[in-house]
Amino acid sequence: MNGRRTLMKKDIEIAQQANIKPIEEITHQLKLDHEDFEPYGRYKAKLSDSLLHKLSERKNGKVVLVTAINPTPAGEGKSTVTVGLGQAMNKLNKKAVIALREPSLGPTMGLKGGAAGGGYSQVLPMEDINLHFTGDIHAITSANNALSAFIDNHIHRGNELNIDPRKIGWKRVLDLNDRALREIVIGLGGPLKGVPREDGFNISVASEIMAILCLASDLKDLKKRLARIVFGYTYEDQPVTVEQLGMEGALTLLLKEALKPNLVQTIENTPAIVHGGPFANIAHGCNSVMATTIASKLGDYVITEAGFGADLGAEKFLNIKTRAGDFTPDAVVLVATARALKMHGGVSKDELAQENVCALQEGITNLEKHMETIQSFGLPFVVALNRFPTDTEEELAYIEKWCKDRNVRVALTEVHSKGGTGGLELAQAVIDTVEKEASSFTYTYDLEDTIEQKISKIAKKVYGAKEVEFSSQAKKQIELYNQLGWANLPICMAKTQYSLSDDPTLIGRPSDFTITIREFSPSIGAGFIVALTGDVMTMPGLPKEPAALHMDIDSTGKAVGLF
Repeated sequence: MNGRRTLMKKDIEIAQQANIKPIEEITHQLKLDHEDFEPYGRYKAKLSDSLLHKLSERKNGKVVLVTAINPTPAGEGKSTVTVGLGQAMNKLNKKAVIALREPSLGPTMGLKGGAAGGGYSQVLPMEDINLHFTGDIHAITSANNALSAFIDNHIHRGNELNIDPRKIGWKRVLDLNDRALREIVIGLGGPLKGVPREDGFNISVASEIMAILCLASDLKDLKKRLARIVFGYTYEDQPVTVEQLGMEGALTLLLKEALKPNLVQTIENTPAIVHGGPFANIAHGCNSVMATTIASKLGDYVITEAGFGADLGAEKFLNIKTRAGDFTPDAVVLVATARALKMHGGVSKDELAQENVCALQEGITNLEKHMETIQSFGLPFVVALNRFPTDTEEELAYIEKWCKDRNVRVALTEVHSKGGTGGLELAQAVIDTVEKEASSFTYTYDLEDTIEQKISKIAKKVYGAKEVEFSSQAKKQIELYNQLGWANLPICMAKTQYSLSDDPTLIGRPSDFTITIREFSPSIGAGFIVALTGDVMTMPGLPKEPAALHMDIDSTGKAVGLF
């Protein structure tokens, strides 16, 4: 097996040689009528914004959430397992629909790569999805920056709303990693160039408008949420909203097509709805409520994922997204690899090819904490042991035995090299779990809890922290939010993905650590409060050797070097 995987083609070569079907065949497979979708080229479609209403009386399918341990440079393959599991479900005659996020150009052109799966478990057309796709993220960028332009124009034209330029929290966005834009000054050059003030850029997927798009139930709800956006404060510290600026209609107009979920397919022609793309370390990390809901109406099973580890994406899926949508998971898949667990056990990336069971014994505590987190939500789960070519039989046997000794279902997966066939064991384990173990879902916190209590419960129950500290700025913001009636909103933690703590160097399962809340950012339109911890950045930077350096296009128009 190792030899076959070593010689396996690159992801893009596999994708370009796949037997992709016209999108109308996928819609027929889902029994959609002609008015239920709009073709977007030959292999993509936008689902009608009336489809969800049409399906509202249909019973929901089983929701399976795929999450993972804390990510490492060794790779975990969460999206690949998600796609492979959906394909495997269909091989077992279970009608499955996959629901994923859209990739951002930031990580695609930077370091992390795309988010369309890999090997023989990919969503297609891979080139389109990993680049501009249907333009949803660009529409969000345009809407976000339109709001910025109208804010500054309002101030320039007399500032009727008495907006304090020093207290504008709304930043411009760009769907690329560009650290030079984190802090800027605008309006320089005299009276005709606007009012000078400090500003900055976030990456587009960190925009509140991305979160709003992903949590909105329909066009009407989208407009209401956009109107509630608080972009700044007056000189008297009163919040100023988009509704006061009169911009919600224009923003909704810019987003009306982006709100429609995108239908594509996998290499094995399993339907996949790819829509929305908030990061999980700086946003809520889940695809849209509309996409997941539609998928659950169209399939017996919906296989969806949440970004990074269970401490981030899964926590936010369960505490934020389920409150906005009409569903909860029936089971969770927790992805782990021997390579990543060895890194959590202290092994460097260049030594991962060497067998090291002792490092596994140290690093498996990270898996153990994420298992405890899923159990704290009252959800049954399966550990997906995603096999890599360098894994030894002894390493895999140790992990499997460790799980079985704790009565935890574990399934070896090889979906990267074998597609759906490599996920049959996992698919059967998930089916058995759903059919034999009832979910007793519970939230980490109640909405009636104070802001401090919510954060403390997340930090202690999900991260394993000992204490939570709030900066003086954060304390002042809490006092203000209480006065403004925002205290009953869910919390969206902005935290490093690499550690259970807010320190990315503390790998494995750290203990006796303190989570520091440095400041808050209200996302009133989305319906949550963002708590920023540690040094987490909302505009990433490029690595020394960006992935874009290896990308090109050949004489036939095909992409080269795109993973």
